[in-house]
Amino acid sequence: MMEKPTTPEPPPLPLSEIEAAIRSIRFGVVQIIIQDGVVVQIDKTEKQRLR
Repeated sequence: MMEKPTTPEPPPLPLSEIEAAIRSIRFGVVQIIIQDGVVVQIDKTEKQRLR
């Protein structure tokens, strides 16, 4: 009898890292880069308001 091939489980979402990036900026952008359904990069661009 042939065994069904197992698919590897995707890694857990890095929710704590995403939350930390969001909490650490006041004005800006947090961009999450996903490849093949997996988060591979988190970019943070912060803007500085001078009034």
